[in-house]
Amino acid sequence: MNPVQLSAYTLTTALGRGLQAHREALRAERSALTACAFESVALNTWVGEVPGVDAQRLPDALARYDCRNNRLTLMGLETDGFADRVREAAARYGADRVGVFLGTSTAGILQTELAYRRRDPQSGALPDDFHYRSTHNAFSLAEFTRDHFGLEGMAMAISTACSSSAKVFAAAARQLALGTIDAAVVGGVDSLCLTTLYGFASLQLTSTQPCRPYDAQRDGISIGEGAAFALLERNEAPAAGAVLLLGVGESSDAYHMSAPHPQGLGARLAMEAALRSAGLQAQDMGYINLHGTATPANDSAEGQAVSALFGDTVPANSTKGYMGHTLGAAGAIEAIICALALTDGRLPGSPGTGALDPSIPIRYQRHGADAPLRHALSNSFGFGGSNCSLVLGVAQ
Repeated sequence: MNPVQLSAYTLTTALGRGLQAHREALRAERSALTACAFESVALNTWVGEVPGVDAQRLPDALARYDCRNNRLTLMGLETDGFADRVREAAARYGADRVGVFLGTSTAGILQTELAYRRRDPQSGALPDDFHYRSTHNAFSLAEFTRDHFGLEGMAMAISTACSSSAKVFAAAARQLALGTIDAAVVGGVDSLCLTTLYGFASLQLTSTQPCRPYDAQRDGISIGEGAAFALLERNEAPAAGAVLLLGVGESSDAYHMSAPHPQGLGARLAMEAALRSAGLQAQDMGYINLHGTATPANDSAEGQAVSALFGDTVPANSTKGYMGHTLGAAGAIEAIICALALTDGRLPGSPGTGALDPSIPIRYQRHGADAPLRHALSNSFGFGGSNCSLVLGVAQ
């Protein structure tokens, strides 16, 4: 594929708002995971909750979108000057030439959970002030973002579980290549809700302690929430140091609804496709941000796929020990973490991971280290075998 520039990017997680907050936390290897005290949830697990979401208010003109997910969306958009860069792009290209491609797994489902508590005792009807389309609906955050900026270009939401906000990079890159748009707002947002917390617990996938990716004693995920965005634009002559999307790879192994292929077949296919798309070889990678959920099956399957392709030569780790597994937002968040690694020349660590699983023969990076990087690979794998890998690079 033709390289596409990330001309602006930002992220908001339990670690804080913005790039600098994340730089500092990544360097300090500080985890933001805390014992779950979210809403009415009574589970012995840990979460990555973003401070201040409940206090965020939407503009009056967009009040119909009010829900936790869209408050978090607005927090993310209005960080690091990202909103200004989007408005500049709209002025430069025209509002109808800027697309919106956002990923989520549950969108504003918490709003439905809260409304369900207030249903009519006789009829069971949900309250009149509940608006499914602009809150719970998966397209809500894309429509909200579009309306917030007054954009008129194509817009879509992708909901493919934990690969959602990686796949939006691929979708937007295709439209940029076709010429249907000149710029794209891409990213993902997922917020804490009862459905995911109780749902993953019912599948016995949550841990009673902070998650430990690739640890020999790993026993489950820590659910987090977050928002990450990037502005993608074509640029034939990017300045030195610019972050580029070089390749994308997607696959669907369709092995099982909630378990990965045991040997990581779909993961390997996605990584191979991403390398082909970028015109690179395995030895060109300087860092791999693993999907690394800290469940026994996921880390084993992904580790086998990475080992088969890269051996034990490329530094790799999961950064979910910092802010938890942010589900539909994880792909975009981890792509931005790769962008920081490339621009700062710094490999992130993996808080929570102790004794590595000896059955996974990869070069797992437990602690951060300075390293000159040109290329990085980010993996995102979702339920049902929906897989996506992104190759990012820095212009020389």
